[in-house]
Amino acid sequence: MNAALALIARDVRLAWRHPHEIVTILAFFVVAASLFPFGIGPEPQILARVAVGIVWVVALLAALMSLERLFQAEADDGSLDLLVGASAPLELLALAKIVAQWLTTAVPLIAAAPVVATMLNLPPEGFGVLMLTLILGTPGLSLFGGIGAALSVGARRGGALLALIVLPLVVPILIFAVAAVDAAIAGLSPRPHLFLLAGLSVFALTLAPFAMAAALRQATE
Repeated sequence: MNAALALIARDVRLAWRHPHEIVTILAFFVVAASLFPFGIGPEPQILARVAVGIVWVVALLAALMSLERLFQAEADDGSLDLLVGASAPLELLALAKIVAQWLTTAVPLIAAAPVVATMLNLPPEGFGVLMLTLILGTPGLSLFGGIGAALSVGARRGGALLALIVLPLVVPILIFAVAAVDAAIAGLSPRPHLFLLAGLSVFALTLAPFAMAAALRQATE
């Protein structure tokens, strides 16, 4: 556990010491979301109907930008072999990498989401539930993304392979997140969708560490 906490602290410290990647991801999130009104029209009713879907899709794409090099940096400098051969369980160390990625990428995206939602004219009834869906769903995105990142270590087109692996896995997260916000806007209870969203993240938590560890061991053989 001490090794995992130290790894989290190291990755978070490195990310905030060189914040250009965080700034780039946030800029992509805001700029990409701002392009949709130009493509579908500026009508407030249309934007309000699709706002939550836009926020989630763009947040997913922004998260993928940081996941591409989640383990690749360690593979490039040789420290991946040290992680695999460490006395601490590799599953725990891989999970620590995901926690650090979530803290440095998902948390800033969650903080920026209200600004993007306001820009897209999301009804006020949906703001609180949107934040809940991001808090409950982004851990699942990071965990499923970690599986894709581990499987794509050393691949020539790692970014494309990562997207192909991760996007089908996170479709249920997008569906339940959008359904929860739509229910809240319609005056219905979003709880069933939120419970399912949390369940998907818990399922990812039970699966991802073992899948990531197996893929990383295979990559170092």
